[in-house]
Amino acid sequence: MKLGTPLSPTSIKVMLLGSGELGKEVAISLQRLGVEVIAVDRYAHAPAMQVAHRSHVIAMTDADALRAVILAERPHLVVPEIEAIATEVLAEIERDGIAEVIPTARATQLTMNREGIRRLAAEELGLPTSPFAFADSLDALQAAIAGGIGYPCLVKPVMSSSGKGQSTLKSAQDIQAAWDYSQAGGRVKGGRIIVEGFIDFDYEITLLTVRAIGPSGSVETFFCEPIGHRQVNGDYVESWQPQPMSAMALAKAQDIARKITDGLGGRGLFGVELFVKGDAVWFSEVSPRPHDTGLVTLRTQRLSEFDLHARAILGLPVDTGLDRIGASAVIYGGKDAVGIAYEGVEKALALPGSDIRLFGKPEAFVRRRMGVALASGATTDEARARAKQAADCVKPI
Repeated sequence: MKLGTPLSPTSIKVMLLGSGELGKEVAISLQRLGVEVIAVDRYAHAPAMQVAHRSHVIAMTDADALRAVILAERPHLVVPEIEAIATEVLAEIERDGIAEVIPTARATQLTMNREGIRRLAAEELGLPTSPFAFADSLDALQAAIAGGIGYPCLVKPVMSSSGKGQSTLKSAQDIQAAWDYSQAGGRVKGGRIIVEGFIDFDYEITLLTVRAIGPSGSVETFFCEPIGHRQVNGDYVESWQPQPMSAMALAKAQDIARKITDGLGGRGLFGVELFVKGDAVWFSEVSPRPHDTGLVTLRTQRLSEFDLHARAILGLPVDTGLDRIGASAVIYGGKDAVGIAYEGVEKALALPGSDIRLFGKPEAFVRRRMGVALASGATTDEARARAKQAADCVKPI
């Protein structure tokens, strides 16, 4: 793929489906390589729209609207940034040779649905996972728990993101509330759920895995250093890189990540989530795109996860090396408001080794992620403390 000049006949055009904070960083990375970027989302002035050449506001679950915008723009590459997309349209676009879907239309279809990716991982690839079952009614959920999943367990809609609709159940008294919340939080009302048994793990990691053209001229697999992270209600709160782990656990993690990403195919960066206990590793989930916990790579790597994704999808060489130890901490909206401002930014940036990213989301909510603080340090503990301190300095007003 030859890179050209944006807004000219030689331009390489990339359409982002979903224009949140991760899409914004991808757009910036693509812009630096002279790529023409078209940002699409369900609301106006989304973060990536603010740095793209053009933007469109559509419901991406509307097949007709999605097909129309792709046919109107005729991008070379279509890059999903979220799961809530009419994936059958992407399959048509790929089949008809209208555009290349990143990483593939099949990968997008499988990963937007927890059932599809879990069955691929556990049943087709034989990867170690937590015990699980699927249910489409309250009675089926009760039967799955009684039939072997047990307590404690986790209930999630098969189609949701960022912890929406997710509950931890400790006893039978929690079942009704968990079922109701799963139905309200999923992207499909009245949708199917997955119930998972708990694994006694020491920590969770995200292993950023890149499928890119290597020295051989064909697609090869590259790994970033493992990222440790902490979640609250299924949503990331902080992350750090590298996460210390044994050589055997790292080898197992890379083997699992290679198998699941080979199973999905295509080019690009994947965020593979894993549970680790000692030398044992279990597969949890995978996203075929940059991962929120990977925001830390804006501080730690020469090429961030966004640069790596841009390079990989364009067929360019990648470098996954770590430059420094670092951490990230989320900056929340703190209130429900439109067009908020921030104070304390100067205090955050005065801290040693610190940086911040404010995403520019037009509307804030109390627990909406509006930015992220980044920091480096001599150790992960020092970097985490600095990132949290920087995040605490920034006050939405």
